[in-house]
Amino acid sequence: MNTVFIAVGSNLNDPISQALDAIESLKSLPQSQFIRASSLYSSSPMGPQDQPDYINAVIEIETSLTPIELLNQTQAIELGQGRVRKEERWGARTLDLDILLYAQEVIESERLTVPHYGMKEREFVIYPLLEIAPNLYLPCGTKLKELTKAVPLNGLHIWQA
Repeated sequence: MNTVFIAVGSNLNDPISQALDAIESLKSLPQSQFIRASSLYSSSPMGPQDQPDYINAVIEIETSLTPIELLNQTQAIELGQGRVRKEERWGARTLDLDILLYAQEVIESERLTVPHYGMKEREFVIYPLLEIAPNLYLPCGTKLKELTKAVPLNGLHIWQA
């Protein structure tokens, strides 16, 4: 079994429900065991600012799925929740599931890059990940906690009902 961290993000069609539904779907992945989820966080959008704030979380699972099998599963969950893939990066979306880390593997293929290419600069990834894995080291040897020194919160906060 491989330890995997997956980012969850949504800012359309009731983002709280979208995130919670996605977490429930991720709990049911085949050949996988759900370990834990971070709190839900509210964050400002990356890129175009004329879109709603995001709801974000990070989950941890153990899985025997290959990275591509896992990618196929997460993309099926996105599609099932109304995700429409567009050329525009960082646009509004019903659901975004990103494989952040797959064990300590480094993967660079046409479909998948792990560790996720932007995770070291994104507060909405680093802080939820830190909540559930405070002693985590990235495959490059960087301690996750060290990244918080260079990445400000930028208004990120735990979502309160």
